[in-house]
Amino acid sequence: MRRLLMALVTALALVPALPAAAEAAEAPVDLDALFVGAHPDDEAFTLSTLGQWKEDHDVRTGVVTVTRGEGGGNAVGPEEGPALGLLREAEERAAVAKAGIGEVFNLDDVDFYYTVSAPLTDQVWGGDTLEKVVRTIRQTRPEILLTMDPAPMPGNHGNHQEAARLAIEAFYAAADPQAFREQITREGLRPFAPARLLTGGGRGTSQTGPSCAASFQPANPAQNVYGVWSGRASQGGRTWAAIERDAQRTYASQGWAVFPDVPSDPAQLGCDFFTQVDARVPFPEPGTAAAAAPTAILDGALTRPGGTVPLGTLLTLRTSTFDVRPGTPFTVEVTATAAAREPLGRSSAALRVPEGWVVKGSGDLGRIAAGRTGSATFTVIPAAGAAGRVRIGAMLTTERGRGYTDRQVEAGSGVRGQQQLLPQVDQYEKWVTEVGVPQLRGLVTPVLTLPAGGSRQVGVVVTNVSDAARSGTVRVDLPAGFAADRTEAAYRDLAPGASVTVPFTVTNTDTSLKTSNEGGDYAYTVTVDGTVTGRPALELVPATTIPQAASTTGPTVDGAEGDGEYTGTALDISRRWEGTACSSAADCSGTAKLAWRDDTLFVLVHVRDDVLGTRLAAADCKRHWRTDAVEVALDPRGTSENTSTTFKAAVLPVTADSNVAGSATPGPPCALRDADNRQGPATGVRIASAVSSGAYTVEMSIPMEVLPGSVDPEHLGLNILVYDSDTQDKTGQTRIGWSTWGGVQGDPYRWGVATLPGYRPPADRLVPDPVIPDTALSSLDSPQSLEQAVHVNVPLAGGPAAQAAESGRVISATGAQDGVKVTVRTGAAGTAHLFVRDAQGTAGSRVVTVSGAGTTTVTVPLTRTLAAAPRVVAGWQAPSGGTTASQAPVR
Repeated sequence: MRRLLMALVTALALVPALPAAAEAAEAPVDLDALFVGAHPDDEAFTLSTLGQWKEDHDVRTGVVTVTRGEGGGNAVGPEEGPALGLLREAEERAAVAKAGIGEVFNLDDVDFYYTVSAPLTDQVWGGDTLEKVVRTIRQTRPEILLTMDPAPMPGNHGNHQEAARLAIEAFYAAADPQAFREQITREGLRPFAPARLLTGGGRGTSQTGPSCAASFQPANPAQNVYGVWSGRASQGGRTWAAIERDAQRTYASQGWAVFPDVPSDPAQLGCDFFTQVDARVPFPEPGTAAAAAPTAILDGALTRPGGTVPLGTLLTLRTSTFDVRPGTPFTVEVTATAAAREPLGRSSAALRVPEGWVVKGSGDLGRIAAGRTGSATFTVIPAAGAAGRVRIGAMLTTERGRGYTDRQVEAGSGVRGQQQLLPQVDQYEKWVTEVGVPQLRGLVTPVLTLPAGGSRQVGVVVTNVSDAARSGTVRVDLPAGFAADRTEAAYRDLAPGASVTVPFTVTNTDTSLKTSNEGGDYAYTVTVDGTVTGRPALELVPATTIPQAASTTGPTVDGAEGDGEYTGTALDISRRWEGTACSSAADCSGTAKLAWRDDTLFVLVHVRDDVLGTRLAAADCKRHWRTDAVEVALDPRGTSENTSTTFKAAVLPVTADSNVAGSATPGPPCALRDADNRQGPATGVRIASAVSSGAYTVEMSIPMEVLPGSVDPEHLGLNILVYDSDTQDKTGQTRIGWSTWGGVQGDPYRWGVATLPGYRPPADRLVPDPVIPDTALSSLDSPQSLEQAVHVNVPLAGGPAAQAAESGRVISATGAQDGVKVTVRTGAAGTAHLFVRDAQGTAGSRVVTVSGAGTTTVTVPLTRTLAAAPRVVAGWQAPSGGTTASQAPVR
């Protein structure tokens, strides 16, 4: 396939000559597309598209996986930690191979636990992950960069958000010769600018069937969303949706082996959608047949439709500002660069703007020779009354064909007003500004929660985006069932570029309104100076009062409700938040009661469940979502941004452990802490359970001293969640609970609120630092990664290659009676990771520390007899941190 020649003339002039060692080295694999995800299964819902690209256009795609998913569950065995990472890597390689993908680049960052917090993910992964992504892009040179959703949408995994943000930052940093400059000066890499950047998915609606791409209606009409129909038949006759489903089932450790078949009728199959973030090349104009074609994402970067400019042509549009105002001019610059050996000839650009907008400027680009650039500057004046997100497009016309590009702007008044943002949303919006991708601004509807029947302060943040000081009025119009202490409030003398928060106290006055996902978002209107500037929302969460227990010792923890032990209101924990709907109350439903005494919280949960899931061994009391479990989540102050400052304990009502071998009698319950301040055994928590036909009861006493911080008796964050499994294969079906939203287990702000009248916490209770899992598999210990590194000549884990003077490699391997004798030649001290491999996998391994330069011969013991095609694959860790990979046949 013809490769895109990116025109980085100025940038490359600053790059020093390659070191001699790099000039002589074999070139790394040259990719066409690269997907960046966080876990081994994150690419699984794009494989229909990637498979079509490979089959139809020989597009070579690679996958970057930041972690190996060691924090996930395991439905197929006891492996966890690095051993689970090795298993999940094997699943991923087998899965993506069904779409013709052979390269998976693991970056070796730790997968800790489910969180919806990108800030926590960034904190745990550390500061070198972006450098690793940039290095991988510079090594593999993909024209198309694909990734996930960077926005903190409700339930969006924080690891997914962070992986997407890394990919977006890397799109720009990889092209910048000043970014990670040592990759250029020491490692011999060159800046590289991918042509197009897209995130997976699309916000909007469409039909199924062949028209799914053409019928897509984006929620933001200025977004460019492209679809690739999964119902197309492969060369083997099966639909690509069916092939993708086969690949997804490969992730058996995650319980995906039970995924149902996709519809056999292609008309019922939809598209894989992708939303474009940025592009350096022309792309199909929205609304045209070309934009709905299966090649729409490839066009301009890897494929050239008839009548368009040659591949390698760059085309960009930049506006002087993102926030534009009616009647106020702004400038637009269109720049076109011809490919290195493909002149464009006489060229011009014409702008496409909304109706009523005025454009001034000729658009003449002159005659553009090969490798040369032409640009034109326009003045644009938005129409009176212009409002909302709009598209500014440019059509390039040349002697060699046409091309299109565009950019979003947001039209509005000189003053913006929006409801104050949640911490993770506020952090996202600041990231958008820092990276310079305002087109990703405002993807998350601003929401705030308040307890049913309760009050809270709601701030409206007013920002002056004009060039003069402003004064005015903010108004909030709330939906029925809510009231504010005032309807309007003034702001005064707000300087250009400045912001001020105008507070309102909002109360839920109608306690009959539905809470949680049953109520959804209660939208309202923010108006600044008579112009509507926002449609944020309030979300009701359930509230309760936890009474003090009558007994001086509190309830007896025995799995039964004694007379007078729990006098408070029973909480309904039967609402679904994820998974398959309960077929009836007998299938999955429940109630909960709570009490407190002294410094202890007591919880009694009664669950109706007609089929108990897999009985796990007490030693396997972890990852409770694989079977039946009750989870109690507590946020001591009710203010946590993520669960690292909360307490989450789960109880499995039964285990497989019994005093009688082979007995059908259930074993005792077990308790664990997961995804919170300190995971592991639920130390200090007392539990009991009682199992009967079609039901079970779990009771807990939780010393409040084990919570990460003092309880605020007026605002304890509380949730009680039930995980229901009706299978014996360690897969769950339904999740129900009290405060229910998608992904709520990781969202403390959406938990319910409890008050504890009369409770007084100790004044000196400290908040302990969170304990976060920090062990990940090293690619040096993955023979799969080592074999790939040998094959594609890309160093391990996004890191640098070992310097020639410090490198090490296997030079021979010979079968012997006690194993395989392996000789390694090294340029310095370091560590060799040796694996004996054959057609059946790994037959032996050994890690050897080498003290200095020279040759070292060691014996790698075997765990079984060698099969066909025996070889030794070796990874080398140099003293300065670089790696090499090599292999040799076993003679």
